[in-house]
Amino acid sequence: MAAGSNLPTASEYIVHHLTHLNSSGGAQKNIIDFSIVNWDTVFYSVLMAVITGFLMYRAARLITSGVPNRFVGAIESLVEFVHEQARSIVKGDLTYIAPLGLCTFVWIFMMNALDLIPVDLFPRIGELFGFHYMRIVPTADLNGTLSLSIVVLVASIYYGIKIKGGGGFVHELFSAPFGAKWFLAPFNLLLQLIEYAAKTVSLGMRLFGNMFAGELVFMLIALLGGTALWWGYGLHFLTGLGWAIFHILIITLQAFIFMMLTLVYIGQAHEHH
Repeated sequence: MAAGSNLPTASEYIVHHLTHLNSSGGAQKNIIDFSIVNWDTVFYSVLMAVITGFLMYRAARLITSGVPNRFVGAIESLVEFVHEQARSIVKGDLTYIAPLGLCTFVWIFMMNALDLIPVDLFPRIGELFGFHYMRIVPTADLNGTLSLSIVVLVASIYYGIKIKGGGGFVHELFSAPFGAKWFLAPFNLLLQLIEYAAKTVSLGMRLFGNMFAGELVFMLIALLGGTALWWGYGLHFLTGLGWAIFHILIITLQAFIFMMLTLVYIGQAHEHH
């Protein structure tokens, strides 16, 4: 703490805001530890999933044979857009793949959008209920984004087995990309495993890196408001407004990229090598 003051220093402020409400009592930050549960990430990701499901359900109930209202029209446009993207990438049955792409885009967008809420608002509210740590952006948690990418990995393996059969899938693991020669099988398997791992890690890290950086910028901007000087308040408002407007593009783009890569990886599972 700063000498003679109860206010935290800039470093203490950032460290506090980067600490999760978790089963370790808040000691862990952005590391992967399967023995620790980040309760804030779980709560806000589930909350956004419920809101996403409600919006989709509400839109479906409001569909009529007449002219749709703006909300229904927006959802219909989004559904058609995602379906067209899925159809252009995946050469197969889209019964479950297109809805997966839609769910991925909307859910991740909703989780990303939490970054637009003032960084001190929910932590302050949490302190009133005895929660001393709270991070509300699930996609700024590496555990959360890697969990999403692992789901995509499982989906791509599932469709690989479904389309090619168990024997065909295993045969491809040992025969691509160098060929079906027996002495090349270990190298083929090694490259296949590396490819699956690289796709999974890069998919989760890309989303995490962008959202974590955005969250950190908001924290730095918030520190300007703590200078107690007129120029600090002014810069806090102007930079915060400018970054929030620009960040709308980032949260949308990151949700779109994750959705597109999900469709690409599932589409690759449909291809025979």
